[in-house]
Amino acid sequence: MNYRRLGRSGLKVSELALGSWTTYGGSLDDAKAALVIRRAFELGINLFDTADVYVRGAAETVLGKALQDLPREQVVIATKVMGRVWDGPLGAGLSRKHIFDAIDQSLKRLGTDYVDLYQLHAPDKDTPIEETLYAMEDLVRSGRVRYVGYSNYDHHAPLDRQVLKVQKANGWDVMVSSQPRYSLIDRHIEKDHLGFCKREGIGLIVYSPLAQGVLTNKYAGGAVPEGSRATTKFAHFLTQEKALTPENVAAAERLAATLAEHGLPAAAPVALAWVLRRPEVSSAIIGATSVAQLEENVSASDVKLTPAQWKLIEAAIAGPRPARATRAKPVRAAKPRRPAPARRRVRG
Repeated sequence: MNYRRLGRSGLKVSELALGSWTTYGGSLDDAKAALVIRRAFELGINLFDTADVYVRGAAETVLGKALQDLPREQVVIATKVMGRVWDGPLGAGLSRKHIFDAIDQSLKRLGTDYVDLYQLHAPDKDTPIEETLYAMEDLVRSGRVRYVGYSNYDHHAPLDRQVLKVQKANGWDVMVSSQPRYSLIDRHIEKDHLGFCKREGIGLIVYSPLAQGVLTNKYAGGAVPEGSRATTKFAHFLTQEKALTPENVAAAERLAATLAEHGLPAAAPVALAWVLRRPEVSSAIIGATSVAQLEENVSASDVKLTPAQWKLIEAAIAGPRPARATRAKPVRAAKPRRPAPARRRVRG
């Protein structure tokens, strides 16, 4: 496993992080989840990402229990705040009250007295940004939070910039990380947010690097495998995030065929390695429902391809170029001949 700095901070995180969005407290029972988490640590993963809203806190609880036997100083726990965790008007958002109540509950579920990385899960239009960021600063000063970051702010420019502007103006700790989607078939952050993060020294912790499994080619030919995300209550995210589309399925099929033709590694580790080629990416979040799946994904750290091979992969994703229409040469009309001048008759 390789390790990278989280942005400009001194925090070293594994280039692959283990996520818990649809697994812990959901599709995976607690015992199997614990096996995957502990195996991840054995393989060198030290960054574990979750959120209070994942299965209304159940994901944090499962992660916390699994980490109890591991040395706390060797683990980086990242969680998030904003989503609805309890009912009522105070059960969601980024108000000072909700943030303070949410961190206390997250710490209890995680079985720890501090969180290494506390992330704003999404913007809250009903709360002044200064209130939110002042609350986050207080959490850092209180010792309950080590670093702050944000997630899904890439879709809300220029708010991503305004956050840093407010933090810098007040001398507060600035965001060390941003968590956007990023994959071979979802490169929207390259238009603007990636460059912004590079300039500001914000580390990218990217999610859905396999496009929710689409890039593994499991949906080839329109198949919907039993147990895949498309068969769970999270299936709507596949369409909401425009991951499971005919175009993306076709791209995954072309990728699989290209890898097989050239004797290259499997699609999952290759797609992960492609994301990790970006120095701006501090870590890519992977999910796993089994130790075998985890180990295949972790092998991405060992993928080393030539520039020519990476070009093959990007060409496979892009697909065949449309045939270039040939332009017929215009037919020039024949110039009309000038009539011959009449001969002057000379009188004799």
